[in-house]
Amino acid sequence: MPRHTLLALALTLALPALAVSSSSDAQTSPQAPVYATSTTPYPGTIALEVDATNLSQRVFTVKQRIPVSSGPVTLLFPKWLPGNHADYGRVDKVAGIEFSANGQKLTWTRDPLDVYAFKVDVPQGATQMDVAFQFISPTDREQGRVVMTPNMLNLQWNTVALYPAGYAASAITFAPSVKLPAGWQAATALELQGRAGDVVTYKPVDFDTLVDSPMFAGKYFKTIDLSNGVGKPVRLNVVADDAKYLEAKPDHIEAHRRLVQQMRKLYGAEHYDHYDFLFSLSGQMSGIGLEHHRSSENGVGVKYFTGWDPKTGSSDLLAHEYNHSWDGKYRRGADLTTPTFNTPMQGSLLWVYEGQTQYWGNVITARAGLRTFETSKDALALVAASYSENRAGLSWRALQDTTNDPIIAKRTSKAYRSWQLSEDYYSGGQMIWLEVDARLREKSNNKVSLDDFAKKFFGMNDGDFKVNPYTFEDVAATLNGLVADDWGKFLRDRLDGKVPLTGGIEAAGWKLVFKDKPNAYAKAAASEFGGGGDFLYSLGMTVGRDGTIGDVRWDSPAFKAGIGPGMTPMAVNGKAYSTEVLEDAVKAAKTDKKPIELLVKEFDLFRTIQLPYYDGLRYPHLERIEGKPDRLSAIYAPKK
Repeated sequence: MPRHTLLALALTLALPALAVSSSSDAQTSPQAPVYATSTTPYPGTIALEVDATNLSQRVFTVKQRIPVSSGPVTLLFPKWLPGNHADYGRVDKVAGIEFSANGQKLTWTRDPLDVYAFKVDVPQGATQMDVAFQFISPTDREQGRVVMTPNMLNLQWNTVALYPAGYAASAITFAPSVKLPAGWQAATALELQGRAGDVVTYKPVDFDTLVDSPMFAGKYFKTIDLSNGVGKPVRLNVVADDAKYLEAKPDHIEAHRRLVQQMRKLYGAEHYDHYDFLFSLSGQMSGIGLEHHRSSENGVGVKYFTGWDPKTGSSDLLAHEYNHSWDGKYRRGADLTTPTFNTPMQGSLLWVYEGQTQYWGNVITARAGLRTFETSKDALALVAASYSENRAGLSWRALQDTTNDPIIAKRTSKAYRSWQLSEDYYSGGQMIWLEVDARLREKSNNKVSLDDFAKKFFGMNDGDFKVNPYTFEDVAATLNGLVADDWGKFLRDRLDGKVPLTGGIEAAGWKLVFKDKPNAYAKAAASEFGGGGDFLYSLGMTVGRDGTIGDVRWDSPAFKAGIGPGMTPMAVNGKAYSTEVLEDAVKAAKTDKKPIELLVKEFDLFRTIQLPYYDGLRYPHLERIEGKPDRLSAIYAPKK
């Protein structure tokens, strides 16, 4: 979820690479270059023209005109992307790059120690350099996220722009324009300057803002007003695979409007002049959830509107990304607040940035009526179960260390997630903030809650756009200002693995239990994603809709029996495998105490595995604790 601004002009000199040696006579070793970062405005405006009409081959064609002076120039392709929290800008998708000046083609080289840096010598007398290249977007999901289909596209400016080294992104001005497929409509947080046919031109902006203002465009397009003339304009801009998927029920739209109302009531301020949800309903373009200051990129399946069922409700994606306008964009951890897109980031406070946003995403979705209390409670039960039984990795790896995972793993999948852990600062952070909320309510006799923290920490300075960084000490001090306590120790104990993450459930008046049937939210989620078998808290594994074993819980019965991800179950107790057959076998084993016999295929080998498990089917639920105040219901209740 990147944060960005519009492109501006300019190149600058790269500082020489630093060299270090262990002794006076040791040879120096090469290091990646370090670039100056001046806040002085880059001289001139960079014109950026994107042709987005090659849908069948999924190619964006790019032209830039950059004001320059003669001499060496370094241009950078964005590497460290806000929202992604890591260094994986897709420079591998850049092809056909050419530089020219005064009608002369220029020779360029790539810095071998920084492959995102392109070096060019500008000839004497040149005042402008022309750049041309293609961004070859993925043609299938194996290559990355699909962003072009016959009916829609998602243009992220960081994929189609080079910018001059030596200047802060906020000091470089870009003048962007896009040629769209014939008749398509587009949405972005950028301000429209004009449209001539299918060429859309936007007002010049700094590069920071440009990168922070992606575009969704499509053949089937609809804009829904969510603000009703109250406060700053908020719009839901929807593109779909077909016009029929744009049809929404009035009560569903009203729930989206209440989402905006409840978020405003939570924070009491808005840090944008307008806000645009960019929302795709597609089975072709890849899904996404990426925050920006005045917009967000959101992608789900085609039946979001047409399959709306108030009993099961909508996902919390829109609430999560909208919340980031306050938490993550306006206020951001100091070590994530960098001057350029090629300055390394650190994510030590992602448990606030993403963890508290994960918390509010579920809560505000319930307060808005996009989910019922029961659905939100069921969703929370699944998170609680993961930290009570499915996170063996917390025995060796603290939650704090998972804030490094975007850089370590670059969001690739893992074989044993319960042991290796991943970006657990999301859901683990959610559990911490639930406990903080319950503790504030308990210690203040329900006079103070996390709502008060949100308004005080993120809701100040209504209308202010400028990023407002914070530190761990700022978080603890704000909590202490609300209710006196040793909040620094409270947070560190949980972040550093000294205290379990599940205390908030009981503190909110509920307990985690396991029953022989999944809760309604889990059932709906399984149906939406095509079925499969969920035996995670019984046998300790899941079976995907493709019939292969997906997750295997570390140290579970399945793991101890030798089952691993990627195996294919072929038969259960002599019967051909199906989810129902395995469920029946688990139930029978609880009574007859006989091991379950599972025939699995592993590559080209078949083998029979004995599973000595006798505790029946187990699925997480939350139940009330008698005699304890029900703080969870109060947390999910709408603000008046």
